[in-house]
Amino acid sequence: MISKEELLRWQNNEDTQLKLVKQDAFLIQFIYNPSEKVQLEAVKQYGVSIQYINNPSEKVNLEAVKQYGYAIQYVNNPSEEVQLEAVKQNGTLIRFIYNSSEKVQLEAVKQDVHSIQYINNPSEKIQLEAVKQNGNSIQFINNPSEKVQLVAVKQDDYSIQFINNPSFDVCDEALNSCENQKDLDHVIKYIDIEKYPELYEKYCFMSV
Repeated sequence: MISKEELLRWQNNEDTQLKLVKQDAFLIQFIYNPSEKVQLEAVKQYGVSIQYINNPSEKVNLEAVKQYGYAIQYVNNPSEEVQLEAVKQNGTLIRFIYNSSEKVQLEAVKQDVHSIQYINNPSEKIQLEAVKQNGNSIQFINNPSEKVQLVAVKQDDYSIQFINNPSFDVCDEALNSCENQKDLDHVIKYIDIEKYPELYEKYCFMSV
């Protein structure tokens, strides 16, 4: 337990504060108005210690996130640079970022395609980046355009199962992307053959 005497002794001694936060970054919470130098030392040791720092500078925010990406959840109104540093480490950390720019969203999806599910109303550019990597990521996209659907089924024909009312061209692309009869038999289940009978005629006799 830290005594009041020890706490008082810290307050005007930066060298002592630096030594303490090097040993335990969370001791920053007991230091009144720590200097930027002390703040930086604390977050260099453990990024999430930033939660105990009032109004940290941009430099401190960036250092915290560099040390540990999850520190982003404790940064108020992070700059684009800080956001980018976080999602470059782990794309899904975008779930802790509000009003992220398209640049940040794109970086997040490039780092981890599953981060698309944490992005509200992603642009078509972001959607395309996701489905180019993994067609099945279309399941996390509301009302994807036909262009996005086409890229998704081309990347993975099974992704058609996540598309509502696919157009003729999307169905055709999905079937055309099948590599074997097993895939063909699976994909055809998600196509309205009564609506597109010509597709059945075109593909379902491939094994004959």
